[in-house]
Amino acid sequence: MARNKGLSFYKRRKKISAALVREIFSWIFGICVAVFIAAVMNYFWGMTTNVVGISMEPALYSGQQIFIDRLTYLFSQPKRGDVVIFLPNGNENTHYYVKRVVAVPGDRVLIEDGLLYVNGEASVWVTDKILDAGIAANELSLESGEFFCLGDEVNNSEDSRSPNIGPVKEEDMVGKVWFHLRGGGGGIGLVH
Repeated sequence: MARNKGLSFYKRRKKISAALVREIFSWIFGICVAVFIAAVMNYFWGMTTNVVGISMEPALYSGQQIFIDRLTYLFSQPKRGDVVIFLPNGNENTHYYVKRVVAVPGDRVLIEDGLLYVNGEASVWVTDKILDAGIAANELSLESGEFFCLGDEVNNSEDSRSPNIGPVKEEDMVGKVWFHLRGGGGGIGLVH
């Protein structure tokens, strides 16, 4: 007498094939190689530092660890909107300043009635009314290799408006901020 097999999924065991094991190990190996390459690149061409102060809020917060790309600016110049770190006037006895590039060489900069004007047009990079125009109260033209940098929290920032900092020279720039660690174990985020 033949027995009705019915549902037989309890009797069959799935076997892991050798091809599946190879695929899993190739993924693990690929991820490990990518992490190793990223670590080596960061060691030789990058660096990490912490944000000091509230001048870049809400994009970056005081104490937040940021990763710096020192390689990009060897092949290209900073662009408007880049978040950069620099040593003001090359002073190695101070902390790194983290600011946003709002004007590049050849641009004309003016702060009037609380608004930042670059080449006669209102800048999209500053949304708050600027209370202190500093050296940009009179229009200034950026020379070759000079960048005008402001903090995102413009009224709580010592930046290019200050006479002791002024326009940032390209040789004083350390690199471009490319991502940051979020506080509270929230992972990493790209800097915009």
